Amino acid sequence: MDTFKRLKEFYLPYKGYFIWSMISLLFVTSITVVYPMILQFTIDDVVGKEKYDLIPMLAIGFVILWGIKGVATYFHQYCGDLFGIRSVYALRNALYKKLQYLPFRYYDNAKTGDLMSRLTADVEGFRFFLSFGFAQLFHFILLVGLSLTVMFYYSVPLALVTLIAMPFLAVTVFRFDKRVHPAFKGIRKSFAKLNTKVQENISGMNTVKALSREDFEINSFVDKNGDYKNQFITTSNIWAKYFPLMELIGNLCVVAILSLGGYLVMNNELQPGELVAFFSLVWYILGPLMNLGFIINMFSQSKASGERLIEVLDADEEIVDNSTAEAVETIKGDVEFRNVSLKYIDEEDEVDLKNISFKAKQGSVIGLIGATGSGKTSITQLMSRFYEPTSGEILIDGKPLNNYTIESLRKHIGFVLQESFLFSSSIKDNISYGNPDASMEEIVAAAKRAQAHDFICELPEGYETRLGERGMGLSGGQKQRIAIARSILINPSILVLDDATSAVDMETETRIQKELSEVMENRTTFVIAHRISSVKDADEILVLEDGEIVERGTHKQLITNEGGYYRRIYDIQYKDRATVLAEQTV
Repeated sequence: MDTFKRLKEFYLPYKGYFIWSMISLLFVTSITVVYPMILQFTIDDVVGKEKYDLIPMLAIGFVILWGIKGVATYFHQYCGDLFGIRSVYALRNALYKKLQYLPFRYYDNAKTGDLMSRLTADVEGFRFFLSFGFAQLFHFILLVGLSLTVMFYYSVPLALVTLIAMPFLAVTVFRFDKRVHPAFKGIRKSFAKLNTKVQENISGMNTVKALSREDFEINSFVDKNGDYKNQFITTSNIWAKYFPLMELIGNLCVVAILSLGGYLVMNNELQPGELVAFFSLVWYILGPLMNLGFIINMFSQSKASGERLIEVLDADEEIVDNSTAEAVETIKGDVEFRNVSLKYIDEEDEVDLKNISFKAKQGSVIGLIGATGSGKTSITQLMSRFYEPTSGEILIDGKPLNNYTIESLRKHIGFVLQESFLFSSSIKDNISYGNPDASMEEIVAAAKRAQAHDFICELPEGYETRLGERGMGLSGGQKQRIAIARSILINPSILVLDDATSAVDMETETRIQKELSEVMENRTTFVIAHRISSVKDADEILVLEDGEIVERGTHKQLITNEGGYYRRIYDIQYKDRATVLAEQTV
Protein backbone atom coordinates (compact mmCIF):
# COMPACT_ATOMS: atom_id res chain seq x y z
CA MET A 1 0.00 0.00 0.00
CA ASP A 2 3.04 2.29 0.00
CA THR A 3 2.17 3.31 -3.56
CA PHE A 4 -1.27 4.54 -2.50
CA LYS A 5 0.14 6.28 0.58
CA ARG A 6 2.60 8.17 -1.64
CA LEU A 7 -0.17 9.29 -4.00
CA LYS A 8 -2.75 10.10 -1.30
CA GLU A 9 -2.34 13.86 -1.81
CA PHE A 10 -4.13 13.45 -5.14
CA TYR A 11 -7.18 11.51 -3.99
CA LEU A 12 -7.68 12.49 -0.32
CA PRO A 13 -9.05 15.96 -1.26
CA TYR A 14 -11.91 14.16 -3.03
CA LYS A 15 -12.62 11.67 -0.24
CA GLY A 16 -16.18 13.08 0.04
CA TYR A 17 -17.11 11.41 -3.24
CA PHE A 18 -15.57 8.17 -2.01
CA ILE A 19 -17.47 8.30 1.28
CA TRP A 20 -20.83 8.88 -0.46
CA SER A 21 -20.03 6.08 -2.87
CA MET A 22 -19.34 3.72 0.05
CA ILE A 23 -22.51 4.77 1.90
CA SER A 24 -24.53 4.01 -1.23
CA LEU A 25 -22.69 0.71 -1.59
CA LEU A 26 -23.64 -0.16 2.01
CA PHE A 27 -27.32 0.14 1.03
CA VAL A 28 -26.74 -1.95 -2.11
CA THR A 29 -24.93 -4.72 -0.22
CA SER A 30 -27.40 -4.78 2.67
CA ILE A 31 -30.35 -5.17 0.29
CA THR A 32 -28.44 -7.93 -1.55
CA VAL A 33 -28.09 -9.90 1.71
CA VAL A 34 -31.80 -9.38 2.49
CA TYR A 35 -32.85 -11.28 -0.69
CA PRO A 36 -32.04 -14.79 0.67
CA MET A 37 -33.79 -13.92 3.92
CA ILE A 38 -36.95 -12.96 1.99
CA LEU A 39 -36.57 -16.15 -0.04
CA GLN A 40 -36.36 -18.21 3.18
CA PHE A 41 -39.42 -16.46 4.56
CA THR A 42 -41.35 -17.12 1.33
CA ILE A 43 -40.53 -20.86 1.31
CA ASP A 44 -40.93 -21.62 4.99
CA ASP A 45 -43.56 -19.15 6.19
CA VAL A 46 -45.61 -18.33 3.09
CA VAL A 47 -45.58 -21.49 0.94
CA GLY A 48 -44.87 -23.96 3.74
CA LYS A 49 -47.62 -22.56 5.98
CA GLU A 50 -49.90 -21.66 3.03
CA LYS A 51 -50.11 -17.97 3.95
CA TYR A 52 -50.66 -16.89 0.34
CA ASP A 53 -52.32 -13.62 1.37
CA LEU A 54 -48.80 -12.33 2.18
CA ILE A 55 -47.65 -12.66 -1.43
CA PRO A 56 -48.90 -9.16 -2.56
CA MET A 57 -47.09 -7.58 0.39
CA LEU A 58 -43.91 -9.49 -0.48
CA ALA A 59 -44.19 -8.34 -4.13
CA ILE A 60 -44.57 -4.70 -3.07
CA GLY A 61 -41.65 -5.10 -0.68
CA PHE A 62 -39.51 -6.52 -3.47
CA VAL A 63 -40.36 -3.58 -5.76
CA ILE A 64 -39.49 -1.07 -3.02
CA LEU A 65 -36.19 -2.82 -2.32
CA TRP A 66 -35.36 -2.92 -6.03
CA GLY A 67 -36.11 0.81 -6.28
CA ILE A 68 -33.90 1.66 -3.28
CA LYS A 69 -31.13 -0.55 -4.64
CA GLY A 70 -31.35 1.08 -8.10
CA VAL A 71 -31.03 4.60 -6.67
CA ALA A 72 -28.21 3.54 -4.35
CA THR A 73 -26.39 1.82 -7.23
CA TYR A 74 -26.63 5.01 -9.31
CA PHE A 75 -25.11 7.18 -6.57
CA HIS A 76 -22.48 4.56 -5.81
CA GLN A 77 -21.26 4.39 -9.40
CA TYR A 78 -21.58 8.11 -10.09
CA CYS A 79 -19.71 9.20 -6.95
CA GLY A 80 -17.11 6.45 -7.48
CA ASP A 81 -16.44 7.65 -11.01
CA LEU A 82 -16.16 11.26 -9.86
CA PHE A 83 -13.71 10.21 -7.16
CA GLY A 84 -11.41 8.54 -9.71
CA ILE A 85 -11.79 11.16 -12.45
CA ARG A 86 -11.13 14.16 -10.22
CA SER A 87 -8.21 12.43 -8.51
CA VAL A 88 -6.36 11.59 -11.73
CA TYR A 89 -7.13 15.06 -13.11
CA ALA A 90 -5.01 16.45 -10.28
CA LEU A 91 -2.44 13.66 -10.71
CA ARG A 92 -2.10 14.17 -14.45
CA ASN A 93 -1.64 17.93 -13.95
CA ALA A 94 1.05 17.28 -11.34
CA LEU A 95 2.87 14.88 -13.66
CA TYR A 96 2.79 17.32 -16.56
CA LYS A 97 3.97 20.16 -14.32
CA LYS A 98 6.80 17.95 -13.08
CA LEU A 99 7.89 17.24 -16.64
CA GLN A 100 8.15 20.98 -17.31
CA TYR A 101 10.68 21.45 -14.52
CA LEU A 102 12.79 18.34 -14.92
CA PRO A 103 16.30 19.15 -16.21
CA PHE A 104 17.77 18.34 -19.61
CA ARG A 105 19.76 15.58 -17.93
CA TYR A 106 16.51 13.69 -17.23
CA TYR A 107 15.38 13.93 -20.86
CA ASP A 108 18.80 12.80 -22.05
CA ASN A 109 17.90 9.34 -20.69
CA ALA A 110 14.08 9.36 -20.87
CA LYS A 111 12.15 8.14 -23.91
CA THR A 112 9.21 10.06 -25.29
CA GLY A 113 7.04 7.00 -25.83
CA ASP A 114 7.65 5.79 -22.29
CA LEU A 115 6.68 9.17 -20.80
CA MET A 116 3.57 9.28 -22.96
CA SER A 117 2.66 5.79 -21.74
CA ARG A 118 2.99 6.91 -18.12
CA LEU A 119 0.77 9.96 -18.59
CA THR A 120 -1.91 8.00 -20.44
CA ALA A 121 -2.09 4.24 -19.84
CA ASP A 122 -0.56 4.28 -16.34
CA VAL A 123 -2.69 7.18 -15.16
CA GLU A 124 -5.79 5.45 -16.53
CA GLY A 125 -4.81 2.17 -14.81
CA PHE A 126 -4.53 3.98 -11.50
CA ARG A 127 -7.87 5.76 -12.05
CA PHE A 128 -9.64 2.48 -12.75
CA PHE A 129 -8.75 1.12 -9.32
CA LEU A 130 -9.76 4.37 -7.59
CA SER A 131 -13.14 4.31 -9.34
CA PHE A 132 -13.87 0.57 -9.12
CA GLY A 133 -11.17 -1.33 -7.23
CA PHE A 134 -11.65 0.33 -3.83
CA ALA A 135 -15.41 -0.08 -4.15
CA GLN A 136 -15.08 -3.74 -5.09
CA LEU A 137 -12.81 -4.36 -2.09
CA PHE A 138 -15.26 -2.61 0.26
CA HIS A 139 -18.13 -4.54 -1.31
CA PHE A 140 -16.25 -7.80 -0.73
CA ILE A 141 -15.67 -7.02 2.97
CA LEU A 142 -19.29 -5.95 3.51
CA LEU A 143 -20.81 -8.85 1.63
CA VAL A 144 -18.69 -11.48 3.36
CA GLY A 145 -19.21 -9.94 6.80
CA LEU A 146 -23.00 -9.56 6.50
CA SER A 147 -23.42 -12.97 4.85
CA LEU A 148 -21.45 -14.76 7.56
CA THR A 149 -23.52 -13.07 10.25
CA VAL A 150 -26.77 -14.32 8.68
CA MET A 151 -25.29 -17.77 8.03
CA PHE A 152 -24.34 -18.24 11.68
CA TYR A 153 -27.90 -17.23 12.57
CA TYR A 154 -29.29 -19.98 10.32
CA SER A 155 -26.82 -22.79 11.05
CA VAL A 156 -23.56 -22.81 12.97
CA PRO A 157 -22.34 -26.18 11.52
CA LEU A 158 -22.85 -25.04 7.93
CA ALA A 159 -21.21 -21.69 8.65
CA LEU A 160 -18.18 -23.49 10.10
CA VAL A 161 -17.87 -25.61 6.93
CA THR A 162 -17.81 -22.38 4.94
CA LEU A 163 -15.15 -20.91 7.24
CA ILE A 164 -12.94 -23.98 6.73
CA ALA A 165 -12.85 -23.33 2.98
CA MET A 166 -12.01 -19.62 3.31
CA PRO A 167 -8.35 -19.96 4.43
CA PHE A 168 -7.59 -22.21 1.45
CA LEU A 169 -9.09 -19.65 -0.89
CA ALA A 170 -7.28 -16.82 0.88
CA VAL A 171 -3.88 -18.55 0.56
CA THR A 172 -4.51 -19.25 -3.12
CA VAL A 173 -5.45 -15.62 -3.73
CA PHE A 174 -2.35 -14.42 -1.86
CA ARG A 175 -0.06 -16.65 -3.93
CA PHE A 176 -1.82 -15.43 -7.07
CA ASP A 177 -1.17 -11.79 -6.14
CA LYS A 178 2.49 -12.51 -5.40
CA ARG A 179 3.00 -13.82 -8.93
CA VAL A 180 0.65 -11.60 -10.90
CA HIS A 181 2.02 -8.24 -9.70
CA PRO A 182 5.48 -8.66 -11.32
CA ALA A 183 3.72 -9.95 -14.43
CA PHE A 184 1.61 -6.82 -14.74
CA LYS A 185 4.66 -4.67 -14.11
CA GLY A 186 6.32 -6.45 -17.02
CA ILE A 187 3.28 -5.72 -19.19
CA ARG A 188 3.50 -2.00 -18.38
CA LYS A 189 7.20 -1.86 -19.22
CA SER A 190 6.71 -3.81 -22.43
CA PHE A 191 3.84 -1.51 -23.45
CA ALA A 192 6.07 1.53 -22.83
CA LYS A 193 8.76 0.05 -25.11
CA LEU A 194 6.15 -0.67 -27.78
CA ASN A 195 4.83 2.89 -27.49
CA THR A 196 8.36 4.29 -27.77
CA LYS A 197 9.01 2.23 -30.88
CA VAL A 198 5.88 3.53 -32.62
CA GLN A 199 6.63 7.13 -31.63
CA GLU A 200 10.23 6.95 -32.87
CA ASN A 201 9.16 5.32 -36.13
CA ILE A 202 6.53 7.95 -36.89
CA SER A 203 8.88 10.82 -35.96
CA GLY A 204 11.68 9.38 -38.09
CA MET A 205 9.57 8.22 -41.05
CA ASN A 206 11.54 10.38 -43.50
CA THR A 207 14.78 8.67 -42.46
CA VAL A 208 13.19 5.23 -42.59
CA LYS A 209 11.95 5.73 -46.14
CA ALA A 210 15.11 7.50 -47.32
CA LEU A 211 17.22 4.51 -46.26
CA SER A 212 14.64 1.88 -47.30
CA ARG A 213 14.50 0.43 -43.80
CA GLU A 214 10.78 -0.33 -43.76
CA ASP A 215 11.35 -4.09 -43.43
CA PHE A 216 13.81 -3.57 -40.60
CA GLU A 217 11.33 -1.35 -38.75
CA ILE A 218 8.53 -3.87 -39.28
CA ASN A 219 10.67 -6.69 -37.88
CA SER A 220 11.76 -4.51 -34.97
CA PHE A 221 8.13 -3.70 -34.19
CA VAL A 222 7.18 -7.37 -34.48
CA ASP A 223 9.86 -8.18 -31.86
CA LYS A 224 8.56 -5.50 -29.47
CA ASN A 225 4.97 -6.56 -30.11
CA GLY A 226 5.98 -10.19 -29.59
CA ASP A 227 7.46 -9.33 -26.20
CA TYR A 228 4.22 -7.51 -25.30
CA LYS A 229 2.24 -10.58 -26.38
CA ASN A 230 4.50 -12.90 -24.37
CA GLN A 231 4.06 -10.78 -21.25
CA PHE A 232 0.30 -11.17 -21.59
CA ILE A 233 0.63 -14.92 -22.20
CA THR A 234 2.73 -15.24 -19.04
CA THR A 235 0.03 -13.41 -17.10
CA SER A 236 -2.67 -15.58 -18.68
CA ASN A 237 -0.79 -18.71 -17.62
CA ILE A 238 -0.81 -17.46 -14.03
CA TRP A 239 -4.54 -16.87 -14.25
CA ALA A 240 -5.10 -20.26 -15.85
CA LYS A 241 -3.24 -21.94 -13.01
CA TYR A 242 -4.86 -20.24 -10.03
CA PHE A 243 -8.46 -19.55 -11.06
CA PRO A 244 -9.46 -23.22 -11.63
CA LEU A 245 -7.90 -23.99 -8.24
CA MET A 246 -9.99 -21.29 -6.58
CA GLU A 247 -13.10 -22.55 -8.35
CA LEU A 248 -12.35 -26.14 -7.26
CA ILE A 249 -12.07 -25.11 -3.61
CA GLY A 250 -15.34 -23.20 -3.89
CA ASN A 251 -17.19 -26.09 -5.51
CA LEU A 252 -15.91 -28.58 -2.92
CA CYS A 253 -17.25 -26.28 -0.24
CA VAL A 254 -20.64 -26.19 -1.99
CA VAL A 255 -20.77 -29.99 -2.20
CA ALA A 256 -19.95 -30.26 1.52
CA ILE A 257 -22.65 -27.73 2.42
CA LEU A 258 -25.30 -29.44 0.27
CA SER A 259 -24.46 -32.82 1.81
CA LEU A 260 -24.50 -31.59 5.39
CA GLY A 261 -27.43 -29.26 4.76
CA GLY A 262 -29.51 -32.08 3.20
CA TYR A 263 -28.76 -34.28 6.23
CA LEU A 264 -29.85 -31.50 8.62
CA VAL A 265 -33.10 -30.91 6.66
CA MET A 266 -33.94 -34.64 6.69
CA ASN A 267 -33.45 -34.66 10.46
CA ASN A 268 -35.59 -31.54 10.87
CA GLU A 269 -32.63 -29.59 12.26
CA LEU A 270 -32.89 -27.09 9.39
CA GLN A 271 -35.83 -25.77 7.40
CA PRO A 272 -35.79 -26.16 3.58
CA GLY A 273 -36.08 -22.40 3.14
CA GLU A 274 -33.11 -21.87 5.46
CA LEU A 275 -31.01 -24.30 3.39
CA VAL A 276 -31.96 -22.48 0.17
CA ALA A 277 -31.15 -19.12 1.79
CA PHE A 278 -27.91 -20.51 3.20
CA PHE A 279 -26.92 -21.86 -0.20
CA SER A 280 -27.48 -18.39 -1.72
CA LEU A 281 -25.42 -16.80 1.04
CA VAL A 282 -22.58 -19.28 0.42
CA TRP A 283 -22.21 -17.93 -3.09
CA TYR A 284 -22.23 -14.40 -1.67
CA ILE A 285 -19.02 -15.46 0.09
CA LEU A 286 -17.38 -17.91 -2.29
CA GLY A 287 -18.21 -15.83 -5.36
CA PRO A 288 -16.48 -12.68 -4.01
CA LEU A 289 -13.59 -14.81 -2.73
CA MET A 290 -13.04 -16.24 -6.19
CA ASN A 291 -13.58 -12.80 -7.72
CA LEU A 292 -11.02 -11.48 -5.29
CA GLY A 293 -8.57 -12.47 -8.00
CA PHE A 294 -10.09 -9.81 -10.24
CA ILE A 295 -9.75 -7.26 -7.44
CA ILE A 296 -6.14 -8.33 -6.93
CA ASN A 297 -5.72 -8.02 -10.68
CA MET A 298 -6.95 -4.42 -10.61
CA PHE A 299 -4.86 -3.69 -7.53
CA SER A 300 -1.72 -5.16 -9.11
CA GLN A 301 -2.19 -3.20 -12.31
CA SER A 302 -2.85 0.04 -10.46
CA LYS A 303 0.10 -0.58 -8.14
CA ALA A 304 2.41 -1.21 -11.10
CA SER A 305 1.07 1.95 -12.77
CA GLY A 306 1.39 3.95 -9.56
CA GLU A 307 5.01 2.89 -9.12
CA ARG A 308 5.82 4.18 -12.62
CA LEU A 309 4.05 7.45 -11.91
CA ILE A 310 5.93 7.89 -8.63
CA GLU A 311 9.21 7.47 -10.53
CA VAL A 312 8.32 10.63 -12.46
CA LEU A 313 6.99 12.55 -9.45
CA ASP A 314 10.08 11.70 -7.37
CA ALA A 315 12.60 12.44 -10.13
CA ASP A 316 15.19 14.94 -8.92
CA GLU A 317 14.64 18.37 -10.45
CA GLU A 318 18.33 19.13 -9.68
CA ILE A 319 18.27 22.69 -11.04
CA VAL A 320 16.10 24.83 -8.74
CA ASP A 321 16.12 28.36 -7.34
CA ASN A 322 17.95 28.75 -4.06
CA SER A 323 16.62 30.84 -1.18
CA THR A 324 18.67 33.93 -2.14
CA ALA A 325 17.79 33.95 -5.86
CA GLU A 326 16.26 37.20 -7.13
CA ALA A 327 13.96 37.87 -10.06
CA VAL A 328 15.58 40.64 -12.08
CA GLU A 329 13.87 42.93 -14.58
CA THR A 330 17.00 43.75 -16.61
CA ILE A 331 20.33 42.13 -17.38
CA LYS A 332 23.17 44.00 -19.10
CA GLY A 333 24.73 40.90 -20.59
CA ASP A 334 28.28 40.68 -19.23
CA VAL A 335 29.15 36.95 -19.20
CA GLU A 336 32.14 35.31 -17.56
CA PHE A 337 33.18 31.64 -17.33
CA ARG A 338 35.78 30.79 -14.66
CA ASN A 339 37.43 27.37 -15.06
CA VAL A 340 34.15 25.69 -15.88
CA SER A 341 34.05 21.92 -16.40
CA LEU A 342 31.09 19.67 -17.18
CA LYS A 343 30.39 15.93 -17.10
CA TYR A 344 27.05 14.85 -18.53
CA ILE A 345 27.28 11.37 -16.94
CA ASP A 346 28.68 11.38 -13.40
CA GLU A 347 29.77 7.74 -13.47
CA GLU A 348 32.03 8.19 -16.50
CA ASP A 349 35.61 9.44 -16.34
CA GLU A 350 35.35 11.51 -19.52
CA VAL A 351 34.84 15.24 -19.00
CA ASP A 352 32.77 16.96 -21.69
CA LEU A 353 33.98 20.51 -20.97
CA LYS A 354 37.37 21.19 -19.41
CA ASN A 355 38.41 24.40 -17.65
CA ILE A 356 36.53 26.82 -19.90
CA SER A 357 37.38 30.45 -19.11
CA PHE A 358 36.47 33.61 -21.05
CA LYS A 359 34.78 36.99 -20.68
CA ALA A 360 32.12 38.48 -22.92
CA LYS A 361 31.35 42.16 -22.41
CA GLN A 362 27.92 43.63 -22.99
CA GLY A 363 27.27 44.02 -26.71
CA SER A 364 30.20 41.83 -27.76
CA VAL A 365 29.95 38.94 -30.20
CA ILE A 366 31.58 35.64 -29.27
CA GLY A 367 32.04 33.05 -32.02
CA LEU A 368 32.18 29.37 -31.09
CA ILE A 369 33.59 27.02 -33.70
CA GLY A 370 34.77 23.45 -33.63
CA ALA A 371 33.96 19.92 -34.67
CA THR A 372 30.66 18.28 -33.77
CA GLY A 373 30.74 17.25 -30.11
CA SER A 374 33.51 19.66 -29.19
CA GLY A 375 31.33 21.40 -26.56
CA LYS A 376 30.07 24.53 -28.34
CA THR A 377 26.41 24.08 -27.48
CA SER A 378 27.24 22.88 -23.96
CA ILE A 379 28.72 26.30 -23.13
CA THR A 380 25.49 28.11 -23.97
CA GLN A 381 23.35 25.49 -22.19
CA LEU A 382 25.35 26.02 -19.01
CA MET A 383 24.78 29.76 -19.30
CA SER A 384 21.00 29.21 -19.17
CA ARG A 385 21.27 26.60 -16.38
CA PHE A 386 19.95 23.80 -18.56
CA TYR A 387 22.82 21.90 -16.92
CA GLU A 388 24.88 22.67 -13.83
CA PRO A 389 28.68 22.78 -14.18
CA THR A 390 30.63 20.03 -12.49
CA SER A 391 33.15 22.61 -11.30
CA GLY A 392 33.95 26.26 -11.84
CA GLU A 393 31.69 29.30 -11.81
CA ILE A 394 29.59 31.22 -14.34
CA LEU A 395 28.75 34.88 -13.77
CA ILE A 396 26.38 37.25 -15.51
CA ASP A 397 26.80 40.95 -14.76
CA GLY A 398 29.36 39.92 -12.15
CA LYS A 399 26.92 37.73 -10.19
CA PRO A 400 26.83 33.91 -10.05
CA LEU A 401 23.94 32.34 -11.94
CA ASN A 402 22.45 31.06 -8.67
CA ASN A 403 21.73 34.70 -7.71
CA TYR A 404 19.06 34.86 -10.43
CA THR A 405 15.79 32.97 -10.48
CA ILE A 406 15.75 30.48 -13.33
CA GLU A 407 12.70 32.08 -14.95
CA SER A 408 14.08 35.64 -14.96
CA LEU A 409 17.50 34.41 -16.16
CA ARG A 410 16.10 32.51 -19.13
CA LYS A 411 13.77 35.35 -20.09
CA HIS A 412 16.86 37.43 -20.87
CA ILE A 413 18.56 34.77 -23.01
CA GLY A 414 17.24 34.15 -26.50
CA PHE A 415 18.00 30.88 -28.31
CA VAL A 416 17.88 30.11 -32.01
CA LEU A 417 18.76 26.43 -32.30
CA GLN A 418 19.99 24.47 -35.29
CA GLU A 419 16.96 22.17 -35.05
CA SER A 420 14.08 24.62 -34.95
CA PHE A 421 11.08 23.25 -33.09
CA LEU A 422 7.69 24.70 -34.01
CA PHE A 423 4.39 23.93 -32.30
CA SER A 424 1.19 22.73 -33.95
CA SER A 425 -0.41 26.16 -33.88
CA SER A 426 -0.49 29.30 -36.04
CA ILE A 427 2.68 31.00 -37.28
CA LYS A 428 1.68 34.05 -35.26
CA ASP A 429 1.46 31.99 -32.05
CA ASN A 430 4.82 30.35 -32.79
CA ILE A 431 6.56 33.69 -33.22
CA SER A 432 4.95 35.16 -30.09
CA TYR A 433 5.48 32.01 -27.99
CA GLY A 434 8.10 33.68 -25.77
CA ASN A 435 6.24 37.00 -25.67
CA PRO A 436 2.49 36.25 -25.84
CA ASP A 437 1.56 39.90 -25.18
CA ALA A 438 3.34 41.16 -28.30
CA SER A 439 1.27 43.20 -30.74
CA MET A 440 0.77 42.18 -34.35
CA GLU A 441 3.04 45.04 -35.47
CA GLU A 442 5.86 43.71 -33.26
CA ILE A 443 5.36 40.17 -34.59
CA VAL A 444 5.53 41.37 -38.21
CA ALA A 445 8.61 43.51 -37.45
CA ALA A 446 10.40 40.48 -35.94
CA ALA A 447 9.43 38.33 -38.95
CA LYS A 448 10.78 40.95 -41.36
CA ARG A 449 14.10 41.07 -39.55
CA ALA A 450 14.30 37.28 -39.76
CA GLN A 451 13.54 37.40 -43.52
CA ALA A 452 10.35 35.41 -42.86
CA HIS A 453 7.65 37.99 -43.64
CA ASP A 454 7.61 37.47 -47.43
CA PHE A 455 7.08 33.71 -47.43
CA ILE A 456 4.55 33.98 -44.57
CA CYS A 457 2.45 36.40 -46.63
CA GLU A 458 2.45 33.91 -49.52
CA LEU A 459 0.80 31.24 -47.34
CA PRO A 460 -3.01 30.82 -47.65
CA GLU A 461 -3.82 32.39 -44.27
CA GLY A 462 -0.64 34.39 -43.71
CA TYR A 463 0.28 34.68 -40.06
CA GLU A 464 -2.84 32.70 -39.06
CA THR A 465 -1.69 29.64 -41.05
CA ARG A 466 -1.70 26.63 -38.75
CA LEU A 467 1.35 24.43 -38.90
CA GLY A 468 1.48 20.66 -38.73
CA GLU A 469 3.39 18.70 -36.11
CA ARG A 470 6.92 20.14 -35.66
CA GLY A 471 6.19 22.72 -38.36
CA MET A 472 5.42 20.13 -41.00
CA GLY A 473 4.72 21.80 -44.33
CA LEU A 474 7.60 24.29 -44.05
CA SER A 475 11.14 23.84 -45.28
CA GLY A 476 14.04 23.70 -42.85
CA GLY A 477 15.08 27.24 -43.76
CA GLN A 478 11.55 28.59 -43.25
CA LYS A 479 11.34 26.96 -39.84
CA GLN A 480 14.69 28.47 -38.88
CA ARG A 481 13.56 31.94 -39.89
CA ILE A 482 10.40 31.65 -37.78
CA ALA A 483 12.57 30.51 -34.86
CA ILE A 484 14.84 33.53 -35.37
CA ALA A 485 11.79 35.82 -35.35
CA ARG A 486 10.60 34.16 -32.14
CA SER A 487 13.92 34.84 -30.47
CA ILE A 488 14.08 38.44 -31.71
CA LEU A 489 10.62 39.15 -30.32
CA ILE A 490 11.56 38.43 -26.68
CA ASN A 491 14.18 41.21 -26.92
CA PRO A 492 16.88 39.26 -25.02
CA SER A 493 19.97 40.76 -23.43
CA ILE A 494 21.96 37.70 -24.46
CA LEU A 495 21.38 36.06 -27.85
CA VAL A 496 22.54 32.54 -28.77
CA LEU A 497 22.60 31.61 -32.45
CA ASP A 498 23.34 27.89 -32.66
CA ASP A 499 23.94 27.26 -36.37
CA ALA A 500 20.86 29.43 -36.84
CA THR A 501 21.28 29.80 -40.59
CA SER A 502 22.56 26.34 -41.45
CA ALA A 503 19.35 25.39 -43.30
CA VAL A 504 19.11 28.47 -45.52
CA ASP A 505 20.86 29.29 -48.78
CA MET A 506 23.88 31.60 -48.92
CA GLU A 507 21.90 34.56 -50.26
CA THR A 508 19.26 34.31 -47.52
CA GLU A 509 22.00 33.79 -44.93
CA THR A 510 23.64 37.05 -46.01
CA ARG A 511 20.36 38.94 -45.70
CA ILE A 512 19.58 37.38 -42.30
CA GLN A 513 23.07 38.16 -41.02
CA LYS A 514 22.67 41.76 -42.11
CA GLU A 515 19.40 42.05 -40.20
CA LEU A 516 20.83 40.17 -37.22
CA SER A 517 23.79 42.52 -37.07
CA GLU A 518 21.31 45.27 -36.20
CA VAL A 519 19.52 43.03 -33.71
CA MET A 520 22.84 42.10 -32.11
CA GLU A 521 23.72 45.71 -31.32
CA ASN A 522 24.07 46.21 -27.54
CA ARG A 523 23.32 42.51 -26.99
CA THR A 524 25.89 39.95 -25.98
CA THR A 525 25.74 37.38 -28.77
CA PHE A 526 27.11 33.87 -28.99
CA VAL A 527 27.34 32.56 -32.54
CA ILE A 528 27.83 28.79 -32.87
CA ALA A 529 28.71 27.87 -36.42
CA HIS A 530 30.62 25.61 -38.78
CA ARG A 531 30.88 28.29 -41.46
CA ILE A 532 33.70 30.78 -41.09
CA SER A 533 31.44 33.40 -42.68
CA SER A 534 29.12 33.26 -39.66
CA VAL A 535 31.82 34.05 -37.06
CA LYS A 536 34.51 36.05 -38.91
CA ASP A 537 33.14 39.39 -37.65
CA ALA A 538 32.98 38.27 -34.00
CA ASP A 539 34.88 40.25 -31.37
CA GLU A 540 36.44 37.02 -30.17
CA ILE A 541 36.35 33.51 -31.60
CA LEU A 542 36.75 30.49 -29.33
CA VAL A 543 37.94 27.34 -31.12
CA LEU A 544 36.96 24.19 -29.24
CA GLU A 545 38.30 20.68 -29.56
CA ASP A 546 37.37 17.76 -27.27
CA GLY A 547 35.76 20.10 -24.74
CA GLU A 548 38.73 22.48 -24.48
CA ILE A 549 39.48 25.92 -25.89
CA VAL A 550 42.49 25.29 -28.10
CA GLU A 551 42.56 28.68 -29.84
CA ARG A 552 41.06 32.11 -29.27
CA GLY A 553 41.26 35.50 -30.93
CA THR A 554 39.81 37.52 -33.80
CA HIS A 555 39.43 36.21 -37.34
CA LYS A 556 42.55 38.07 -38.47
CA GLN A 557 44.60 36.72 -35.59
CA LEU A 558 43.49 33.12 -36.03
CA ILE A 559 44.11 32.82 -39.76
CA THR A 560 47.76 33.75 -39.22
CA ASN A 561 48.25 30.52 -37.25
CA GLU A 562 49.23 28.24 -40.13
CA GLY A 563 48.90 24.94 -38.24
CA GLY A 564 45.83 25.87 -36.26
CA TYR A 565 42.38 24.27 -36.47
CA TYR A 566 40.73 27.56 -37.48
CA ARG A 567 43.17 28.13 -40.33
CA ARG A 568 42.57 24.60 -41.63
CA ILE A 569 38.81 25.20 -41.72
CA TYR A 570 39.40 28.56 -43.39
CA ASP A 571 41.53 27.00 -46.10
CA ILE A 572 38.96 24.28 -46.76
CA GLN A 573 36.02 26.69 -46.99
CA TYR A 574 37.64 29.57 -48.84
CA LYS A 575 40.57 28.24 -50.87
CA ASP A 576 38.59 25.27 -52.16
CA ARG A 577 35.72 27.61 -53.02
CA ALA A 578 38.11 29.93 -54.85
CA THR A 579 39.48 26.96 -56.82
CA VAL A 580 35.96 25.89 -57.81
CA LEU A 581 35.06 29.42 -58.92
CA ALA A 582 38.26 29.67 -60.96
CA GLU A 583 37.53 26.37 -62.69
CA GLN A 584 33.99 27.50 -63.45
CA THR A 585 35.33 30.75 -64.96
CA VAL A 586 37.69 28.82 -67.24
